[in-house]
Amino acid sequence: MIFDNFEKMTTTITESAEKIRDVIRYIKRFKNAVVVIYIDDRIIDSPLFSSHISDIALMHEAGLNVLIVPGAKRRIDDVLSEAGISWKQKDGLRIADESSMPLVKMAAFDVSNKVMTALSGHGITAVIGNWVRSRSKGVINGFDYETCGEIEKISVDAVHTVLDDGFIPIFPCIGWSVNGKPYNISSIELASKTAIDLKAEKLFFLAPDATLDAKNFTLSQDFPLSPEGNIPAMNLEEVDEFLKINSDSKNPLLTLLSISVGACKNGVSRVHILNGSIDGVIPCEIFSGLGSGTMIYKNDYGGIRAMKQDDVPRVLGIMRPFIERGILLPRTEAQLSENAENYIVYELDGGIRACAALICYDENGNVVSIAENNAALPDAARTKIAQTEITQSEIAAVAVDETYSHMGIGPKMVSYLIEKARSVGSKDVFILTTQTGDWFEKLGFKIDSVENLPEARRKIWSPQRASKVFRLKL
Repeated sequence: MIFDNFEKMTTTITESAEKIRDVIRYIKRFKNAVVVIYIDDRIIDSPLFSSHISDIALMHEAGLNVLIVPGAKRRIDDVLSEAGISWKQKDGLRIADESSMPLVKMAAFDVSNKVMTALSGHGITAVIGNWVRSRSKGVINGFDYETCGEIEKISVDAVHTVLDDGFIPIFPCIGWSVNGKPYNISSIELASKTAIDLKAEKLFFLAPDATLDAKNFTLSQDFPLSPEGNIPAMNLEEVDEFLKINSDSKNPLLTLLSISVGACKNGVSRVHILNGSIDGVIPCEIFSGLGSGTMIYKNDYGGIRAMKQDDVPRVLGIMRPFIERGILLPRTEAQLSENAENYIVYELDGGIRACAALICYDENGNVVSIAENNAALPDAARTKIAQTEITQSEIAAVAVDETYSHMGIGPKMVSYLIEKARSVGSKDVFILTTQTGDWFEKLGFKIDSVENLPEARRKIWSPQRASKVFRLKL
């Protein structure tokens, strides 16, 4: 009993330590990074606003350069209604005449002042500025957009001066022409343009119930989802596919997705769509690889690479839960180091989240090194390796950090190794497993006999463990 309690305590400490390491890793990574946060005004009027502001203040204190673009739609609508000024909507924009602009400007600054006041409660100095140059949207296809403006440029140098002074810039949804004439501009477009011009590392869209999930959208069958059924991340190609599949939907989140794609294509590293109705979504999104919303990214977010010697401790940490449950064979640090050339890892934002290995066998059933590019080997040895005929390959030690298992990393690792086996001339690949046969069958593997294993592998097959063999013809 004491031993069982000790094991549970050790596991809990290990899991907690990895979460803390994640936070430290992300603080280091994003220190001095520019982060633009759009806050929907429904969030500003909600009970959770103070909590979100507290989280933003913590981000600022952690060394991130935070900029805030508050939405003001509801406040502007209320002020215009109280004044008896009518308006209409077109393409998501408010169409109103010149008499509305003093009230629109007042309402926009009211909301910005509310954000500034909330930040001051945390000892954070914020500055509301007129850093946005705009022009009239004009008349398009015979329709007059009246006081709607188009963003021309952001005064980047002035904004950087504010950031360098340790302040948080706040952008009301008003732009000024070269002659000082104000125009009402889209807060969402302003957030995107600001992030692009300031080369932001991250752009956050914080809105109520902003959840991309399987319940409200149509998804392709192989779309990886979180345990709650949400989409944790999409690259630009996946967003394009998603938008095509859901082209008939009127969900406003599709507009955010389109704007997110534009921001990424124009230099913003990542865009995050967050459900502002959930407390704590901002720090969970920025200080963990898993996140809490949906991240839109270019193809540099996570990737497969060869394992390095300094990856070994983390790889062992990923394997440990699977070894304890008997899914993987025990391995030591020395064994991993000795066979490092066979291993690949999945790195996500500087953290190792998965591992796997490919072991190749020649026609005599002996293990063959495939490290033909290993500079440490003499030329003759590399030539011999390259000329060796590989007949079978084994995919082994597949392990994914369970916190990230819903992101489709495992199939990517296996697919990568299948292609690697094919590239070295292997006729087929096999795996041995005690508990994950269904998972490999889903990937196309078929049950096979132990007798068909290469001799070197058959010698170490254990009747006590009784691993089943699954094979995939290439």
